[in-house]
Order: sequence, then structure tokens, then C-alpha cells
Amino acid sequence: MTLLIRNGRVIDPASMQDSVADILIQDGKIADIRPQMQEPEDRQAVQIDAQGCYVMPGFIDLHVHLRDPGFEYKETVATGAAAAARGGFTTIVAMPNTKPAADNADVISYVHNKAKNMTKINVLQAGAITHKMAGEQLSDIEDMVRAGSPAVSEDGKSVMNANLMHKAMKIAKRLDIPVLSHCEEKTLLNGGVVNEDENAVRNGLPGISNLVENMIAVRDVMLAGDTGAKLHLCHCSTKESVEIVKLARERGVRISAEVCPHHFTLSSDDMITGDTNFKMNPPLRTKEDVEALRQGLKDDILDVIATDHAPHSKDDKNDSMLRAPFGIIGLETAAALTHTELVLGGYLTPMQMAQKMSFHPARVLGIDKGSLQPGKTADIVIFDPEKTYEIDASRSASKSRNTPFHGRRVTGAVRVTIAGGEIVYQAEKY
Repeated sequence: MTLLIRNGRVIDPASMQDSVADILIQDGKIADIRPQMQEPEDRQAVQIDAQGCYVMPGFIDLHVHLRDPGFEYKETVATGAAAAARGGFTTIVAMPNTKPAADNADVISYVHNKAKNMTKINVLQAGAITHKMAGEQLSDIEDMVRAGSPAVSEDGKSVMNANLMHKAMKIAKRLDIPVLSHCEEKTLLNGGVVNEDENAVRNGLPGISNLVENMIAVRDVMLAGDTGAKLHLCHCSTKESVEIVKLARERGVRISAEVCPHHFTLSSDDMITGDTNFKMNPPLRTKEDVEALRQGLKDDILDVIATDHAPHSKDDKNDSMLRAPFGIIGLETAAALTHTELVLGGYLTPMQMAQKMSFHPARVLGIDKGSLQPGKTADIVIFDPEKTYEIDASRSASKSRNTPFHGRRVTGAVRVTIAGGEIVYQAEKY
């Protein structure tokens, strides 16, 4: 199949190209990139006029919950991949807190094989650090990596046993894979469900302090510094996390860190009382924390934007703030929120957006993606920076609808997503 993308603003973080050009795609690869290309020899070629749009490497999400196997009523590999395509993501990393947990090569292979049969989106399954995610003994990390796992994580919780985490990091260092760390000191949780602030007091809800995140972030930075492992901090939400990452990098720790759109867009002041679509972990923090995260992204201290896409059924979320599960969906809204809040807000350039949503995540994983150079796999997103609309959760490709952004007005929309040289999503009305 031959594709020709014409007249787009090509934004390639790998080469720092930012100019209007055409991109020729043949046999799943980028064949050529230059201005005003001649008509392709293949008369069956599909041509896309991308005038006025950004043409970027396909987005890469390091933090997705597909709920498959075990919780397919919330999401499946197929529906999660469809949501990814609508959001411009061509590669996603699934977290291991499934049932059974992705703590062995068989589950890793199950997810990978299922994805290959159902979608062109690249689905990579992270392996659990400990057996059954119970925090008591290490999984066979090496076997999971042989099965294709690109990283290990205990997402949804921290490995509280520092000795086990230290051993896991030594193995990860030897295998040259990142450790994706959900930073949560559970002994400080005290049943918390929202940020510990005046809003929690007013609503009579137990709070989660910044210390819950900061304590494990510091511990894992120290373990990574000692072992030389690649540490990636998931869903940073506190102002202190920004400082922790900055200091760790200055001291030579191999560290990267992500922020989710809900944490750089909303604060605890935005929560609607009793609406569990505003319940996520880590919780929405204060406006001061939000501003620190935005500045951390602007200054390239925080180098990745990820979604923590966490689908739940309507019945799951239709409960009290105390009992409803944490989490919101995010694959289809991430790019629009990033563009609206950070690019139009003056925090990021379009190039930085492409870096944090594609190039840097590829570097974290050590995969040959995040580039629009000739010879690379044609994973591409065409993004319209002018389209303004209201987010409509009812139209989501996900099985779930749990988002606080329904009805929110944003500017910027994914127009076309191309994975492996094939169009996997094309927006209506273009």
C-alpha cells in the first residue's frame, strides 16, 4: 500500500524538523520526506491533504490498563487499541494488574498474540515485578522479557519490600529494561480517596497526602542510583516529585518521569462533589501542584506525557467516593488536552508535545519509534490544531465512559492515525 501525506507541518523530534513537507509511505515504511513531492508512480496510492495540520510520529503511551485478561467487561485488547487509534497512539504499554496478573511469559504472550490478531496498534505488555503482584517474591523477569515484555511494573501499588525492589532493579539493569514505578507508601494511605486538603475536609473524605507519593519516589530514586537501573516514575502528581526528578537527574540517576493530562489540567478545586469520575490515584492535587507539573514539563524535567487509561464500568463507578474504584479513561482525550492546556497555554511548543508523547517514550522503552525519518516504520498521527469541540464520552471507542472531561471544550483533534503504514483511524467530516 502506498500513502502520500501532502502539505502537512512535519514535526519530527528525532531530526528536529519543523517544516511543511510531503511524506511518502510504501510497504509500511517512510520512503521519502520533502516538499512538493511529485505524483507517486502507484496510481492506486491514497493521498491525504494535511494542510494546516501537524504531522507527528505516532504517539506512544507508557501507561495503559487494558483489563485483559480477567476484566474484559471493562476493556479488551481490541477496544483499548481502538481507543488508542482514535487518540493518535500507535504504541501502548499495558499494565500487568490483570487477572491472572501478567507475571509470567504465558500471559505476556497471550496479550501480544491477541493484539497481533486484532489490531495494527503495537500493544506491549509490561510484566509484573512480583508473583501475583503480591509483593512477596519476584516474578521470572528474564522469562517475561524473552516473551517480549519491554518493562516491568507493579502498577496500582508499590513493591513495599525495598530488598525485593532492589533485586528487581538489578535484574532490570542487566536486561536493560526500565522499571515503571507507581509511587505509593501504603502505610501512609489511611483509607484516603482524594487529595488531603480543605476540599477533603469540607466533604468529609479521608485524604491522600503528597508524602504518600514522595516517600516512594525518593526510595526508588536511591535504589536506581545504587543499581544503575532505568527508573521511570509513573503519573507524577506532586510539586515535590518535580524536584525529586530534577535532583536525581543532576546526580546521574537514569530517570524519566511522566505526567497525565488529568494531573496537569485539573486540581482538587475542580472536583464535583460525589462524582467518582474525579476519583483517580494519585488524586487531583492543589493548583500549586498543577502549576509545578506544568513548569516541570515546560523545563523538560518531566519528559513524558502518558494517560494512565483506567477503564471501569458504569456500575463500578456508580458508587460512593469511598467505595468506587480509582481511575479514568484517557487515550482519546490526551492529545487534545495536551494541546489545549500546554501548547495553547504557552507551556510547550508543538515540538515538545511530539517529544513528550512519542520520541521520549520510545527512548524510555528503547524501541526504534518516535521518528519520521526515511526507513522508519510509518507510525504517524495527523493532528488538527485548529478544531474546537466539546469532548463527548458517549462516542468513545473504549468500553467505558469514566471521564471527568465529558463536555469540556478543547482545541485540537486527531484527524488520521497510521500504524505500520495503514490507516487505522480517520476522523469523520474531513
